[in-house]
Amino acid sequence: MPKTWPLISIITPTLNAGKVLETELESIRSQDYPQDKIEIIIADGGSTDSTLEIAKKYNAKVFPNPLKTGEAGKAVAVKKAEGKYIALIDSDNILPDNSWLKEMIEPLEQNPDIAGSEPWAFIYRKEAGFIERYCALIGANDPIVLWYKNYDRVNTVSEKWTESNVIQNDIGSYIAVTLKKGHEVPTIGANGTIFRSDFLQSANIGDYLFDIDILLSEVKRLGEVKFAKVKTSIIHTYCESNIKKFARKQKRRVLDYYFYQSLGLRNTDWESKGSKYAILKFAVETALIFPNVFYAIKGLLKKPDIAWFFHPIACLITLYQYAIGTISFKINKATIKRDDWKQ
Repeated sequence: MPKTWPLISIITPTLNAGKVLETELESIRSQDYPQDKIEIIIADGGSTDSTLEIAKKYNAKVFPNPLKTGEAGKAVAVKKAEGKYIALIDSDNILPDNSWLKEMIEPLEQNPDIAGSEPWAFIYRKEAGFIERYCALIGANDPIVLWYKNYDRVNTVSEKWTESNVIQNDIGSYIAVTLKKGHEVPTIGANGTIFRSDFLQSANIGDYLFDIDILLSEVKRLGEVKFAKVKTSIIHTYCESNIKKFARKQKRRVLDYYFYQSLGLRNTDWESKGSKYAILKFAVETALIFPNVFYAIKGLLKKPDIAWFFHPIACLITLYQYAIGTISFKINKATIKRDDWKQ
């Protein structure tokens, strides 16, 4: 335990996030952590709902995000942050208990070589919507990562937080992870990830901060990065039970990837030789349906919940949106408009 707790900047990009923002900010202000050492920064893309009123209520600093996207908002907020640590906490995240911040920061205070920390699981809430429960059970918000095996939260079927080939050392309250150049890097970076401020600043962030690309680029640049997977969880209220919202987010994910990749701004390569094999396997098994039904049954036997049967549906939606999105972008450079976007 440090004698004095350091200043931490919590950054949240928003665009009409009034439905979820108050719950997030309440969980932050309920932390057993000196409140004068918590700086909340909201980067807002032009909300027209109650977002700004809620931000003011919780004494958050608000900055405009003219580029609107969450990635642009994170870049705006990081440049305004004054803390020793920067936490990337989205508006649909909820800190599950009042000791969360201390648990997440302790490994960083104990070991100056660790660049950041991330909870190793999503909290499973029995009362939550079936899509949120499904994502908590598979340890991911996008089922395609199960084929890449680079997910970064505990998966009920594999009983691992990732299947990427990383060096791990169980310290007790957290797993010390060493990420090396030339090895796989899990999709670490979103939903409650905390970075040292100087580590992020040295990453040379431009107008956009792609959270799951940060470690990829820094491992390539530095050769090795140490990270802590803390044995705690975070609530991610992802899509609740709204299938239309899930489909819309998958569409946005693929179109955004192609658009920013075309500008040379993405480090994630979903089209390498190994990635193409994973995509092909995903497409074939999804089209056949029964492999994904079998996976759902395996999950059901480990953790009974009908949410498992969203898996073949989620995969079909993802396959459709990714296929149509790929064709749309290749033909006419289709992009997502965010004028009417909301959480």
